[in-house]
Amino acid sequence: MLRTSPIMALVETHEELLVSKRKSNGKNDETEESFGERLARIRKARGYSQYTLADEIGISQRMVAYYEAQTGRPPAHLIPKISEVLDVTADELLGISEVKDAEGAKNSRLWRKLRQVEKLPPSDRRALLKMLDALLAQQRS
Repeated sequence: MLRTSPIMALVETHEELLVSKRKSNGKNDETEESFGERLARIRKARGYSQYTLADEIGISQRMVAYYEAQTGRPPAHLIPKISEVLDVTADELLGISEVKDAEGAKNSRLWRKLRQVEKLPPSDRRALLKMLDALLAQQRS
């Protein structure tokens, strides 16, 4: 008897949920956005290139391109990382629920950099804040 891994079971369960959701919504597969299309749309809306997203989640750009264009199955082991980096829930990434737009993300590159700054050690954050304060004070005068 062939046993499936817990990750594959999760992906299969997700596919079953999507099928039942499509049936209840009266949608068919032709009108449903694929995982790859959704990933590309969210990635672009958040201001990431394939290269920067790949770097953030620890894979190659070729794999991001593959997930966006060639595969109908999401990479289950990467769903949590992709969700965190793109600032969406797993349900939003998988198409179970609608993607909510990030509030105030007019310059997504700036917000992405600020999230990286939050991960710095406290002494480095203080130094960076002092530089920002000096730059802003200079701009005011």
